[in-house]
Amino acid sequence: MQIKAQIQDWATELGFQQVGFARAGFLEEEAPLLEKWLKAGYHGEMKYMENWFDKRLDPRLLVEGARTVIVLTFNYHNPAQQAAGAPKISQYAFGEDYHEVIRERLQMLLARMREKYGDVQGRGFVDSAPVLERAWARKAGLGWTGKHTLLISKQKGSYFFLATLITDLEVEEDVPFSTDHCGTCTRCMDVCPTGAIIAPNLVEAQKCISYLTIELKEAIPDSFAGKMDNWAFGCDACQEVCPWNRFSIAHTEEKFRPADELLDMDEKDWQHLTEESFRRLFRKSPVKRTKYTGLMRNIRFLSQEIPQPSS
Repeated sequence: MQIKAQIQDWATELGFQQVGFARAGFLEEEAPLLEKWLKAGYHGEMKYMENWFDKRLDPRLLVEGARTVIVLTFNYHNPAQQAAGAPKISQYAFGEDYHEVIRERLQMLLARMREKYGDVQGRGFVDSAPVLERAWARKAGLGWTGKHTLLISKQKGSYFFLATLITDLEVEEDVPFSTDHCGTCTRCMDVCPTGAIIAPNLVEAQKCISYLTIELKEAIPDSFAGKMDNWAFGCDACQEVCPWNRFSIAHTEEKFRPADELLDMDEKDWQHLTEESFRRLFRKSPVKRTKYTGLMRNIRFLSQEIPQPSS
């Protein structure tokens, strides 16, 4: 318990919001679900999801001798609004790239663990490795998976990043979160502009706006014209209507603060964005993942007229 409390204190000092602990092992319940999802082709062009199937299900294959999966959340909620009518980007992309910010904090946490407890082996992951973060977050007692497949915390909502630190340090595990508090609510499913949430806890990625604006490298299919709800990078629609996000509070991370210029950009500013301005504005942002050509593809798609049915 003393080790657990110490790690939680360090994590809080480093800016993490919640911390949970789970016993490293094989994810038996998730294995058939992941296999079924992949076989159905719901991952679209995200072929990397097919790689390292075994490692996704067993963190001991990622870190030799792993005993504990430490799961942490990092708040990114920012209620600031972009200019009216501007192409929208997801809140998580307002500031610097969370991969870099959180990975650095994980390294700092691991360094403190080694200083205190000796030769601790471990690896930190932030949405860029074969780790099923949401499954581990449930096992670590941090929340449940909503119908939109995102993790929800009763105390914090869902506007947070998930990170994992897999280590050979033995830490007492938390009680897994086993209750679904969504009940009969279907607001996230009802509001999804493209109908990507095809069933509770099941998302067809090819229809998801985040997939269409970030993962898809080809042209966005014309069938989605008029259905993108003005999202140019990512989508927050399902989170905006979730009742549990009434508990979300604004983050205090300086590196996630958006530039005033970004929030002030109107529709014309976005449509006439130059490659030079793109590089300056998004040099450290997750938006750079689309590259200039990808972002402008999205913006042009949003501005096109809705195809009229043939007579």
